[in-house]
Amino acid sequence: MKKIFVLSPLVALLAGCITFTSDCECGNDCACTKPCACKAAPNTLSAAEEAEGWQLLWDGKTLNGWVGVKNLVAGRNEAPAHGWEIKDGILTVLPCKSITKEGHWADLPPELAKLGGAGDICTKKEYRDFEFKIDYRLTPAANSGIKYFYNPKKNKGTTLEYQLLDSGHPDWNRGKNGSRRVSALYDIFPASENAAKKVGEWNTAKIVSKGNRVEHWLNGVKVLEFKRKSGEFRRGVNASKYAKWGTEGEKKYWGELETGRILIQDHQDSRVSFRNIKIREL
Repeated sequence: MKKIFVLSPLVALLAGCITFTSDCECGNDCACTKPCACKAAPNTLSAAEEAEGWQLLWDGKTLNGWVGVKNLVAGRNEAPAHGWEIKDGILTVLPCKSITKEGHWADLPPELAKLGGAGDICTKKEYRDFEFKIDYRLTPAANSGIKYFYNPKKNKGTTLEYQLLDSGHPDWNRGKNGSRRVSALYDIFPASENAAKKVGEWNTAKIVSKGNRVEHWLNGVKVLEFKRKSGEFRRGVNASKYAKWGTEGEKKYWGELETGRILIQDHQDSRVSFRNIKIREL
């Protein structure tokens, strides 16, 4: 009969077993059951993150620091009164419609529809050079996005978007060469690969923007890099739905604002959850 040896937590740690849960991304994968010793609790900063200059953008309890885009456009610096559910340290946008396989909106039961439809939310603060990360969890056929360099008064409120999308959504096969799939620069550049986890699991998206260089990351994999103001970027914009949305009167090109807010999209037809929303200014 084979002998089975069970390492104590201390011995396991010394042996290099520092990951105790399947969703901990800080080391070797081990068959332990204790919480990960090196990963901060949701919606908090680890000591290492604090030392690196990270800041929480969401406290896990309120929408302090965020404003509803509908309110912002109307001149009110307030968060939405409904439509964004906060429960157990998770921020969830609630839909007011459903989506058909053909890509058309369909009505939800009135008692559900009235809970959603609040619209996008964005940071009260504007950012220039930053590293931003967020955990997100999709439901089947869900659609959302993280927009950056957002300014409601520029380019009809459109801006760069890190696409969040489940493959069951009709938009998955639209766009060009996958430019509307997960972690793409929406409708402009596709991601190099699909690094997303299964629907219902938590993913970590990251955007790094320094000067004109931008990177999209998904679950620790760099899936896209581009340079704003470059010829390649402008050609990509000119081949996209945003080709005619530039602010011509100010001699600005689309997607090239120096500063802007970060926005989380309410696509109206999807239930999507978020947590661990953090930023580090560079």
